[in-house]
Amino acid sequence: MSSLAEKDRPIVQLLLDAGTCPRCVLRFCCVGSQTLYRHPHKDLLKDLQEFLKSSKEEEDTVCLDVADPPCKRLRLEHRAEGADDLKHNGAIPQLPSAHQGNPALESSPGKVCNVCLGILQEFCEADFVKKVCQKVNSADYQFTSFVFSVSLPPQLSVRERAAWLGVKQQMRNLGLPLAKDDIVQLKEAYKWIIHPQLSEELGVPADGKSLFEVSVVFAHPETDEECHFLATACPDCFKPAKNKQSVFTRMAVIKALEKIKEEDFLKHFPCPPSSPKNLCDALEIQCTNGAVFVAGRYNKYSRNLPQTPWIIDGERKLESSVEELISEHLMAEFKADSFNFSSSGREDVDVRTLGNGRPFAIELVNPRRVRFSAEQMKKLQQAINDSSDKIQVRDLQLVTREAIGRMKEGEEEKTKTYSALIWTDKAIQREDIAFLDDIKELKLDQKTPLRVLHRRPLAVRCRLIHTMKSEYIDEHHFRLHLKTQAGTYIKEFVHGDFGRTKPNIGSLLNRTADILELDVESVDVDWPPTLAD
Repeated sequence: MSSLAEKDRPIVQLLLDAGTCPRCVLRFCCVGSQTLYRHPHKDLLKDLQEFLKSSKEEEDTVCLDVADPPCKRLRLEHRAEGADDLKHNGAIPQLPSAHQGNPALESSPGKVCNVCLGILQEFCEADFVKKVCQKVNSADYQFTSFVFSVSLPPQLSVRERAAWLGVKQQMRNLGLPLAKDDIVQLKEAYKWIIHPQLSEELGVPADGKSLFEVSVVFAHPETDEECHFLATACPDCFKPAKNKQSVFTRMAVIKALEKIKEEDFLKHFPCPPSSPKNLCDALEIQCTNGAVFVAGRYNKYSRNLPQTPWIIDGERKLESSVEELISEHLMAEFKADSFNFSSSGREDVDVRTLGNGRPFAIELVNPRRVRFSAEQMKKLQQAINDSSDKIQVRDLQLVTREAIGRMKEGEEEKTKTYSALIWTDKAIQREDIAFLDDIKELKLDQKTPLRVLHRRPLAVRCRLIHTMKSEYIDEHHFRLHLKTQAGTYIKEFVHGDFGRTKPNIGSLLNRTADILELDVESVDVDWPPTLAD
């Protein structure tokens, strides 16, 4: 049961006289019935006019029967704080009676509202809802629910403040209380009206937690003109921004309204506000889907393939990368706008990644397709593998954003196994390298390598070589298998990086050593989960 009480009569009278639409009138009367706002505009106007015509002696309230939960912002009861708020006998003060010459009773339903600038009028109609749904359907997204968002012109906050001050003054004259928190917010009322229509047209429910968002951006040509007085009164609130066309952003206007004194506001803006010259414009209707995350492991078999695009000073050095060979297939299948690639560490361009591969994850931004079965993901994995002999992927699967954190944990906390082909300047025998097999938990001090100093901060990092196993080849070559702490620079451990890594293979063997080939044999991160073939 939602109702307009006798105490609401002056609010209805004042706002209708000023050119306020019926739905905004209900908002300022603190009516919290969602269903009531969905009634046709003309019917609501007629009901309000009938309410003004009704005589107080006939009935104290005019009720409209609707079964609905109360508005979360609505205070159901207004209590006077003192005896001055009511007449001495507790009755509500006598209110002006309506008559046939009252402008409120002659309001035109086609007039643009002086508070919402037409948003609760034109943009609640079936034609606009169909326009939004046509945009959604043409965008070709997969979705099972939606969340609706709306961006309003900044001066709506100004007009709402002006209307509230006008109502507040009227209620004060009558000795009745009114708190601004009681007023139903415009966005909330708009969503009450638009949600059921969009749900019916799209065939899916509205859900505040949905990853698929439908948004409408409203603009108004008189924004700067109506907000200009705030810039004069509160210049500190308005700072030019490179990516903003106007200084009068919603947040800046709200900040200024919180700062400006009530008497100063009343001097510069009519309360209630005057009728606007123009209707709002629906500047943009946009659809966006929440990101989808795909994870897996990749093997890299080429010694001439970087993990990510290798571009220096705008010039591309190599034609492809691990990232691109994987992502181009995912982008095409998911129909995403862009992607972000991440992995558990990275290998150099000339390093292979063997064994069970390196964990990776790709964030697909604003994908049109989001539903893939395990069989479809397996086919996608096969398509990636068939496209190149330089890489292979396994365990390709959909994951959550939160799950990616497990991959990142492994970058510093887990171990990695390598195989290095090493050259020495002086001849060696098997017994010269045998002692390496007995070294356990060797502590290194690694100063940031010269080769990465341009992109990494200068620091000394302590790392561990857990175990080593040597494999003699000839007088100048041997292979070294290492199990190390993640983040260890293996190349620098071999050649010493001009003494920046201590100790190193060269210093341990007391001769010059260099690395000819390096392979990553395992990345010991238990993620993503292994899938059955």
